[in-house]
Amino acid sequence: MKLTLIRHTRLQIAAGICYGQSDIDVAATFIEESENTKIKLANMAFDAVYSSPLQRCEKLAHSLNIGAPMLDVRLKELHFGDWELHAWDAIPREFFDVWAQNYASTAPPNGETFSQLQVRGIDFLNEILSNHSAENIAIVTHGGMIRALLAHVLNMPLKGLFRFNIDYGSITQLEFGNVQSGAVPKINFVNL
Repeated sequence: MKLTLIRHTRLQIAAGICYGQSDIDVAATFIEESENTKIKLANMAFDAVYSSPLQRCEKLAHSLNIGAPMLDVRLKELHFGDWELHAWDAIPREFFDVWAQNYASTAPPNGETFSQLQVRGIDFLNEILSNHSAENIAIVTHGGMIRALLAHVLNMPLKGLFRFNIDYGSITQLEFGNVQSGAVPKINFVNL
Protein backbone atom coordinates (compact mmCIF):
# COMPACT_ATOMS: atom_id res chain seq x y z
CA MET A 1 0.00 0.00 0.00
CA LYS A 2 1.17 3.49 -0.82
CA LEU A 3 0.03 6.26 1.48
CA THR A 4 0.42 9.71 -0.07
CA LEU A 5 0.27 12.44 2.56
CA ILE A 6 -0.64 15.90 1.26
CA ARG A 7 -0.25 18.95 3.48
CA HIS A 8 -2.85 21.70 3.15
CA THR A 9 -1.94 25.00 1.46
CA ARG A 10 -1.24 28.34 3.17
CA LEU A 11 -3.83 29.88 5.47
CA GLN A 12 -5.61 33.20 5.78
CA ILE A 13 -4.02 34.05 9.12
CA ALA A 14 -1.27 36.38 10.28
CA ALA A 15 2.19 34.92 10.79
CA GLY A 16 3.09 33.98 14.34
CA ILE A 17 -0.40 32.85 15.40
CA CYS A 18 -0.96 29.44 16.96
CA TYR A 19 -3.86 27.83 15.08
CA GLY A 20 -3.73 24.01 15.49
CA GLN A 21 -7.32 22.72 15.31
CA SER A 22 -8.87 26.15 14.75
CA ASP A 23 -10.79 26.01 11.47
CA ILE A 24 -8.87 28.67 9.54
CA ASP A 25 -9.69 29.29 5.86
CA VAL A 26 -7.19 29.01 3.01
CA ALA A 27 -5.16 32.02 1.82
CA ALA A 28 -5.97 34.08 -1.28
CA THR A 29 -3.21 32.13 -3.09
CA PHE A 30 -5.22 28.89 -2.76
CA ILE A 31 -6.02 28.37 -6.46
CA GLU A 32 -2.38 28.73 -7.52
CA GLU A 33 -1.10 26.56 -4.65
CA SER A 34 -3.71 23.88 -5.26
CA GLU A 35 -2.80 23.79 -8.97
CA ASN A 36 0.87 23.31 -8.03
CA THR A 37 -0.06 20.43 -5.74
CA LYS A 38 -2.25 18.93 -8.47
CA ILE A 39 0.75 18.95 -10.86
CA LYS A 40 2.79 16.98 -8.31
CA LEU A 41 0.02 14.35 -8.20
CA ALA A 42 -0.51 14.20 -11.99
CA ASN A 43 0.97 10.71 -12.44
CA MET A 44 -0.65 9.18 -9.36
CA ALA A 45 -3.99 7.40 -9.13
CA PHE A 46 -5.76 6.76 -5.84
CA ASP A 47 -8.20 4.09 -4.69
CA ALA A 48 -9.44 6.25 -1.82
CA VAL A 49 -9.00 9.78 -0.50
CA TYR A 50 -9.20 10.78 3.17
CA SER A 51 -9.06 14.26 4.65
CA SER A 52 -9.00 16.12 7.92
CA PRO A 53 -12.41 17.77 8.30
CA LEU A 54 -10.84 21.20 8.84
CA GLN A 55 -11.71 23.41 5.86
CA ARG A 56 -8.10 24.02 4.84
CA CYS A 57 -7.73 20.29 4.14
CA GLU A 58 -11.22 19.56 2.89
CA LYS A 59 -11.06 22.41 0.33
CA LEU A 60 -7.74 21.14 -1.00
CA ALA A 61 -8.99 17.54 -1.13
CA HIS A 62 -11.95 18.61 -3.28
CA SER A 63 -9.91 20.91 -5.52
CA LEU A 64 -7.39 18.18 -6.39
CA ASN A 65 -10.06 16.11 -8.21
CA ILE A 66 -8.49 12.82 -7.12
CA GLY A 67 -11.67 11.33 -5.64
CA ALA A 68 -14.38 12.19 -3.13
CA PRO A 69 -12.69 12.68 0.24
CA MET A 70 -13.83 10.80 3.32
CA LEU A 71 -13.44 13.03 6.38
CA ASP A 72 -11.81 11.67 9.51
CA VAL A 73 -11.34 13.67 12.73
CA ARG A 74 -8.25 11.63 13.62
CA LEU A 75 -6.39 13.47 10.84
CA LYS A 76 -6.74 16.89 12.51
CA GLU A 77 -3.74 18.97 13.59
CA LEU A 78 -2.52 19.12 17.18
CA HIS A 79 -5.04 20.68 19.57
CA PHE A 80 -3.26 23.59 21.24
CA GLY A 81 -6.09 24.18 23.74
CA ASP A 82 -6.00 27.61 25.36
CA TRP A 83 -3.18 28.71 23.04
CA GLU A 84 -5.33 28.44 19.89
CA LEU A 85 -5.55 31.73 17.96
CA HIS A 86 -3.06 33.49 20.27
CA ALA A 87 0.26 34.87 19.10
CA TRP A 88 3.12 32.51 19.95
CA ASP A 89 4.92 35.51 21.48
CA ALA A 90 1.96 36.15 23.81
CA ILE A 91 2.15 32.71 25.41
CA PRO A 92 3.92 33.08 28.78
CA ARG A 93 7.52 32.00 28.25
CA GLU A 94 7.63 29.77 31.34
CA PHE A 95 4.70 27.68 30.01
CA PHE A 96 5.87 27.64 26.40
CA ASP A 97 9.41 26.56 27.36
CA VAL A 98 8.13 23.63 29.44
CA TRP A 99 5.96 22.50 26.51
CA ALA A 100 8.73 23.02 23.93
CA GLN A 101 11.16 20.88 25.95
CA ASN A 102 8.73 17.95 26.10
CA TYR A 103 5.88 18.40 23.61
CA ALA A 104 5.65 14.61 23.22
CA SER A 105 4.16 14.23 26.70
CA THR A 106 3.26 17.79 27.77
CA ALA A 107 0.09 19.42 26.49
CA PRO A 108 -0.76 23.10 26.27
CA PRO A 109 -3.51 23.93 28.80
CA ASN A 110 -6.70 22.11 27.68
CA GLY A 111 -4.89 20.79 24.60
CA GLU A 112 -3.22 17.52 23.66
CA THR A 113 0.31 16.14 23.53
CA PHE A 114 2.08 15.11 20.33
CA SER A 115 1.94 11.55 21.67
CA GLN A 116 -1.85 11.79 21.70
CA LEU A 117 -1.82 13.16 18.14
CA GLN A 118 0.43 10.29 17.06
CA VAL A 119 -1.81 7.70 18.75
CA ARG A 120 -4.83 8.89 16.74
CA GLY A 121 -2.68 8.93 13.59
CA ILE A 122 -1.50 5.37 14.20
CA ASP A 123 -5.08 4.28 14.93
CA PHE A 124 -6.13 5.74 11.56
CA LEU A 125 -3.11 4.15 9.84
CA ASN A 126 -3.87 0.69 11.25
CA GLU A 127 -7.46 0.95 10.06
CA ILE A 128 -6.30 1.99 6.58
CA LEU A 129 -3.77 -0.86 6.44
CA SER A 130 -6.54 -3.29 7.36
CA ASN A 131 -9.11 -1.95 4.88
CA HIS A 132 -6.87 -0.94 1.95
CA SER A 133 -3.84 -3.24 2.19
CA ALA A 134 -2.92 -3.26 -1.53
CA GLU A 135 -4.26 0.12 -2.59
CA ASN A 136 -2.98 3.65 -3.13
CA ILE A 137 -4.47 6.07 -0.64
CA ALA A 138 -4.29 9.88 -0.55
CA ILE A 139 -4.57 11.72 2.74
CA VAL A 140 -4.94 15.50 2.97
CA THR A 141 -3.82 16.51 6.44
CA HIS A 142 -1.57 18.76 8.51
CA GLY A 143 2.14 19.20 9.11
CA GLY A 144 1.98 17.84 12.66
CA MET A 145 0.21 14.65 11.57
CA ILE A 146 2.62 14.08 8.68
CA ARG A 147 5.58 14.50 11.03
CA ALA A 148 4.02 12.13 13.61
CA LEU A 149 3.44 9.42 10.96
CA LEU A 150 7.00 9.82 9.66
CA ALA A 151 8.33 9.43 13.21
CA HIS A 152 6.21 6.30 13.63
CA VAL A 153 7.46 4.71 10.39
CA LEU A 154 11.06 5.56 11.29
CA ASN A 155 10.58 4.34 14.86
CA MET A 156 12.09 7.61 16.09
CA PRO A 157 11.27 9.64 19.19
CA LEU A 158 8.77 12.46 18.76
CA LYS A 159 11.38 14.91 20.05
CA GLY A 160 12.88 14.96 16.54
CA LEU A 161 9.61 15.85 14.77
CA PHE A 162 10.60 19.33 13.74
CA ARG A 163 13.69 18.10 11.92
CA PHE A 164 11.27 17.38 9.07
CA ASN A 165 10.40 20.35 6.91
CA ILE A 166 6.85 19.86 5.62
CA ASP A 167 5.90 22.67 3.22
CA TYR A 168 2.38 23.84 2.49
CA GLY A 169 0.94 21.87 -0.44
CA SER A 170 3.77 19.32 -0.28
CA ILE A 171 3.58 15.57 -0.87
CA THR A 172 5.12 12.84 1.31
CA GLN A 173 4.74 9.17 0.44
CA LEU A 174 4.96 6.12 2.69
CA GLU A 175 4.86 2.56 1.41
CA PHE A 176 3.74 -0.47 3.38
CA GLY A 177 4.30 -4.05 2.30
CA ASN A 178 2.59 -7.03 3.87
CA VAL A 179 2.60 -6.08 7.55
CA GLN A 180 1.68 -9.63 8.63
CA SER A 181 4.83 -10.98 6.95
CA GLY A 182 6.98 -8.43 8.76
CA ALA A 183 7.59 -6.04 5.86
CA VAL A 184 9.27 -2.83 6.97
CA PRO A 185 7.51 0.38 5.91
CA LYS A 186 9.44 2.68 3.57
CA ILE A 187 9.48 6.39 2.94
CA ASN A 188 9.51 6.95 -0.81
CA PHE A 189 9.87 10.73 -0.56
CA VAL A 190 9.28 13.65 1.81
CA ASN A 191 8.18 17.20 1.10
CA LEU A 192 7.93 16.92 -2.71
